[in-house]
Amino acid sequence: MSQTASRPEQPFEQPWHAAAFALTVHLHERGLFSWTEWADSLAKALADNSKAGNLDGGDDYYTAWLAALQRLLAEGGVTGDDEISAMMAAWTKAYLTTPHGHPVTLGG
Repeated sequence: MSQTASRPEQPFEQPWHAAAFALTVHLHERGLFSWTEWADSLAKALADNSKAGNLDGGDDYYTAWLAALQRLLAEGGVTGDDEISAMMAAWTKAYLTTPHGHPVTLGG
C-alpha cells in the first residue's frame, strides 16, 4: 500500500488575497473598525457585486473584500477615495516597472 504525501491546503489562491486578509485583521486589531462593522461592510460589497452580476467564483470575493475595506476606511475618516486611488496607482506603476523576480516596492 503506497502512501502519498498530501499537499498542505492553501487558504488563499493568490498572494494578494492573503495580503488583503492580513491588512484587514491588522486594521481591526488597531481599533479602526469593529468586526461587526467589517462583516456588514463585506456583506454589502458582496451583495452589490451579486446584483451587478460580478460574482464569478474567481477573484470576485477578494475584490469585494477590498471594496469593503476601502468603504470602511473612507467612512471612518481614515483615508479618502483620492488617497486610495493614488496608492493603488503607485503600486500598479511599481509592479509594472519592477523587473521579474525582484521585490515590488514603493519609492526609491
